Amino acid sequence: MKVLAKVLGGLVLLLAGVFALAVQAAPAVLERPALHSAKAERSVMLGLARAGQRLVAVGERGIILLSDDDGASWRQAEVPVSVNLTAVQFVDAQQGWAVGHLGVVLHSADGGETWHKQLDGIQAAELVLQAAEASGDAAAIEQARAMVADGPDKPFLGLYFQDAQVGYLVGAYNLILRTTDGGQRWQSWMPHLDNPQALNLYAMGAWRGDLYIVGERGLLLRSRDGGERFAALPSPYEGSFFGLLAARDGLLAYGLRGNAWWSDDGGETWQVLETDVESALAAALELADGRLLLAGQGGELLAAQPGSARARSLPLRLAPGLASVVQAADGSLASGGLSGVAVQQLSEQSAQR
Repeated sequence: MKVLAKVLGGLVLLLAGVFALAVQAAPAVLERPALHSAKAERSVMLGLARAGQRLVAVGERGIILLSDDDGASWRQAEVPVSVNLTAVQFVDAQQGWAVGHLGVVLHSADGGETWHKQLDGIQAAELVLQAAEASGDAAAIEQARAMVADGPDKPFLGLYFQDAQVGYLVGAYNLILRTTDGGQRWQSWMPHLDNPQALNLYAMGAWRGDLYIVGERGLLLRSRDGGERFAALPSPYEGSFFGLLAARDGLLAYGLRGNAWWSDDGGETWQVLETDVESALAAALELADGRLLLAGQGGELLAAQPGSARARSLPLRLAPGLASVVQAADGSLASGGLSGVAVQQLSEQSAQR
């Protein structure tokens, strides 16, 4: 359990001491390139994405791995920082972004081969202060000044790019930034959220033209005006939502203690999806035929039809300490977590259950 807590802490801020250590090391790790290691595939990997046919995994100490053979082999990319990376997204086969601790934002324009730093937590805090000062809100200014004084200790935990130009980064304590030029410039978007308690933001997505954010203590936010305003939605659940899957037929929000909820009306109402899983749900994806797969941190793998009342356990199990899952081009499941990266075939029998 102690090992699992370390992974979860990297994702959801359960270990405050991690960030204290990170601040002390900030000047070095923000400038030091990630070291190449023969054991990189066994490093803790927290995020996975597809860049066209390629698999891209991101994780501890700035390690980014690439696979062009559906996970049979991996190689390291060139990365300019040694900061733990938490999430990655590609909008096409070339353009992608990765985010992580110390407010780091990386961009790749060549399918993940090379990366450059677009932003870090020092710059992000200054952007928050600028926005607060422009608003004239005394409380916001005070909070922003405290954030600058704290140093780059606020991580980004998720991201959502709707295309190669417009994107959002979400993280600790209501931290959210927006770009409209592919990350050349960023703007604090915190005043646009109905999140007065500054709850942590964990994931973001879009469904049928609307934008959604999920977070701590059951936080659900929706924007119906292109991101100008994110209003809070009534939540069916008081625990944290760690992930959000925008499927064809609806939204799946999932989080602590196997909790998963489905909405087919844009978040107006939510239906519980029974999982019979006690561990946190770490990842979810939609198969080509519309079925949903959910993966638990304990390695459990479940399948459900959209709108069904219960997810069924599959015979295939993934490695404990799971953090992310993505489907490779050949249909296999690539996973990342405490044990590094792994790929397993999703048998036809398993997929149909």
